[in-house]
Amino acid sequence: MTSALPLRLFLIRHGETEWSVSGRHTGQTDIALTQNGENQARELGSHLLGIKFNQVLTSPLKRARQTCSLVDLPNTPKVDEDLSECDYGDYEGRRSSEVSKARPDWSLFRDGCPNGETSENILERADRLIRRLRSMHGNVALFSHGQFGAALGVRWLDLELIHAQHFPLNTASLSVLSFHPHHLQIPIIAAWNAALP
Repeated sequence: MTSALPLRLFLIRHGETEWSVSGRHTGQTDIALTQNGENQARELGSHLLGIKFNQVLTSPLKRARQTCSLVDLPNTPKVDEDLSECDYGDYEGRRSSEVSKARPDWSLFRDGCPNGETSENILERADRLIRRLRSMHGNVALFSHGQFGAALGVRWLDLELIHAQHFPLNTASLSVLSFHPHHLQIPIIAAWNAALP
């Protein structure tokens, strides 16, 4: 039965937006996909056709919900607030090069954002989501974002949050979080930031 299958998380970053192209930090600003982003989502969906998902969860933000809709999995998606992008606070809409002029060594995953989420907030949210996900079985699709997706990946491996800076995600990328096939208690990353042809 499908419910007995081990958990595999298909982490999908949303398609391209104008701000992802220009490198502006996009947290809670609710912008839509570009035409290219829509095409990326449809293309990604064509590669997931043969996979049966037990559940589909999506961030509440438009770019993730739009990607989820265009990927067009047969499941009815559930909105999960914990899949939302990190809140950049005062850095919303700014580029890393602009932030680094005032804070050369700034890292979202160590320092958080003034008037946005702290690194502790991000860590708590990722861990809370992972606890809920680990109660699930089979294939679960997650439509989320670049920075929070990186946080989710490192916390899946029980690494410190700061390591998320080494796990970038491209738009419309697919990553798979699962368990070692011979040691089912060991979480692994079976694929990361895969760009499907």
